[in-house]
Amino acid sequence: MELIQTIFEVVAFDVLANAAVLVGLIAMVGLMLQHEKPHKILTGTLKTIIGFLVFNIGTAAVASSLTSFQTLFQAGFGIEGILPLAEAMTALAQEKFGAIVSLVMLIGFVSNLIVARITPFKSIFLTGQHNLYFAALISIMFKALGVPDVVIIIFGGIILGFCAAIFPAIAQPYMDKVTGSNEIAIGHYVTLGYALAGWIGSKVGNPEESTEDITLPGWLSIFKDYVIGVAVTMIVIYYVACIAAGQGAVEALSNGQNWLVFPLFEGLKFAGGLYVVITGVRLFLGEIEGAFVGISEKLIPNAKPALDCPVIFGFAPTATVIGFIAAYIGGLLSMAVMSALGALVVIPVAVPYFFIGATAGVFGNATGGWKGCVVGAFVVGILIAVGPALIYSVMANIGLTGTAFPETDFNFIGLLIWYIGRLFVGA
Repeated sequence: MELIQTIFEVVAFDVLANAAVLVGLIAMVGLMLQHEKPHKILTGTLKTIIGFLVFNIGTAAVASSLTSFQTLFQAGFGIEGILPLAEAMTALAQEKFGAIVSLVMLIGFVSNLIVARITPFKSIFLTGQHNLYFAALISIMFKALGVPDVVIIIFGGIILGFCAAIFPAIAQPYMDKVTGSNEIAIGHYVTLGYALAGWIGSKVGNPEESTEDITLPGWLSIFKDYVIGVAVTMIVIYYVACIAAGQGAVEALSNGQNWLVFPLFEGLKFAGGLYVVITGVRLFLGEIEGAFVGISEKLIPNAKPALDCPVIFGFAPTATVIGFIAAYIGGLLSMAVMSALGALVVIPVAVPYFFIGATAGVFGNATGGWKGCVVGAFVVGILIAVGPALIYSVMANIGLTGTAFPETDFNFIGLLIWYIGRLFVGA
């Protein structure tokens, strides 16, 4: 039994939870189904994996830079509360019942393939770490209800499989507007938020007034180069946080670097990381789309890969920056209101706010131009603060405290499981 558990954990955590390996395997299967020559299968598989690894390198640089910003922001403005981070809550869940989480994820992946094969929902969710987070959320909610482990594993895996296929479809009409095609889906469990941002954009703005076409006067035209625009914007934001935190707090993070130089290089590191992210996406996207032709034709007709949110950043780089800022403002406003009301305070964490806010901004821009980008991302920024506050007490009741899931889809499904489950188990 222990050996079987170990095998399941290796498959779940070292294979299926590794997006690069998972997508590489999918690409390999697709190329084999097309009867490509061995050297083309090898080349396509390796390029897909390498592209994802490049993507991960850029993501890690961006996340590292944002973590420093978050530390300085909290020190500078003295805000205390819970930090909405899926990674942190998943780590707590794995520590308490890791085997259950891994089995829910494994069954969820298989269920996703079955659902895509027999239903109109054709998305195959390839963002492995997000399926891991969702498996943790589902396990937590069922555990809070006191459901037996076997039931959690079976029903949790089925729920995850359906969600993996259905949620990308919710945002697909807007995803098509972002990419200009119907080849890929969004594989990031904030699809309710992204679809809402797209809908809001269609109501408040004009897609012809895109953030990418904004005419800037004089020296501001440097912002048309998204790398420069991101760098300048983030440098300014870092200096605000560093000055608020003070010299001592900055030097505790800077490893001896001058406290007034540190924010300059952190902003530049962020911009470089984002550039690497987009480069990695471009490297693997062509390979995975081609491989899915084989999967569609042979195994799952019209199958569509659901990929992580940075896959769309290259379609509207300026909107990613504007979306992040607008979402973060929404999070700060929510934090202020919660504090004033004496309610649980959810501190907007820079890392998820960047990725979620940036993606919401791109969706809003696709349907409503710059106005849709700003308003759509702002509203999503509020949602990913309110959602964790609504569900936090359930997690705290079973000893998981200090953090929560910011993702809209997680919180929506989590609340459904909790309230429907209480009708049956009387929790």
